[in-house]
Amino acid sequence: MDALRKQASKLSKQVVKQQQAVIKQFSGTGYESSDVMVIDEVELQRHQQLEKLYRSTRAGKDFQKDIVRAAEAFTVIGFKQIEIGTKISEDCCKYGREHIKDDDILAKGATQYGDALIHVQKEQEDLNNLLSSQVHPFCYS
Repeated sequence: MDALRKQASKLSKQVVKQQQAVIKQFSGTGYESSDVMVIDEVELQRHQQLEKLYRSTRAGKDFQKDIVRAAEAFTVIGFKQIEIGTKISEDCCKYGREHIKDDDILAKGATQYGDALIHVQKEQEDLNNLLSSQVHPFCYS
C-alpha cells in the first residue's frame, strides 16, 4: 500500500510540474503571439490531438443541444395531441351518454372508444412528462 502511495505522490508531483510548465509557456503575451513555437513532432501531435478533442467536444455539445431541441419539440407536439385527443374522447363519451337510451351500437362504441382514448391520453401525458423531465436538466448545461 505504501508503494502505491509513493507512486501516486510521485505522479502527482510530475503532473503539477507539467501543469506549471504549460501555464508558464502560455502565459505572458498569449499563445497566438508567443515566440514559443511547437518544438518537436511529439508536441505538434499533442497540439493536434487537443484541437481534435476540442472540435469533437464542441460537436458533441452541439449535437446534444439539437437532441434537446428535438425532444422539446416532440413534447410540445405531444401535449398538443393530448389536448386534441382529450377533447375527442370527451365528445365521444358525451355522445355515448346522450344516446345510450336508444340502445344504439354507435353510442356504445363511442363511449368505449372515448374511455379507451382517455387512458391512452393519460399514458401519453406520462411519457411526455417523463421525457420533459429528462431533457430539461440538459437545457442549461
